[in-house]
Amino acid sequence: MIPTDTNLIAVCGVYCGACKSYLKGKCPGCKENQKASWCKTRTCCLENNYLSCADCTDFDDPMDCKKYNTIFSKIFAFIFRSNRPACIQFIKEKGYDEFAREMADKQLIFIKK
Repeated sequence: MIPTDTNLIAVCGVYCGACKSYLKGKCPGCKENQKASWCKTRTCCLENNYLSCADCTDFDDPMDCKKYNTIFSKIFAFIFRSNRPACIQFIKEKGYDEFAREMADKQLIFIKK
């Protein structure tokens, strides 16, 4: 069963609660992953006390942010057909609770392209 928990929403819009690594106990999720210091998006959100990029007021579209829109994120999006900006937009429009509920109900890590 996929948990519905807003704490399992990664800063970039990925829903860790539906991730196999998280569910198998191999990953603590974005917010608890101390090894993820390499992630500029995570660092930015932590420094600014944002729950995710949806809270950022500097960019309406996260793809305009160079910390969010990196070569790594482009490769991830291509390989997994993920649409993390759609996740951020969903959170902005409907909130964290509704996003976590929707992702858990549909057993999705992210919205697909």
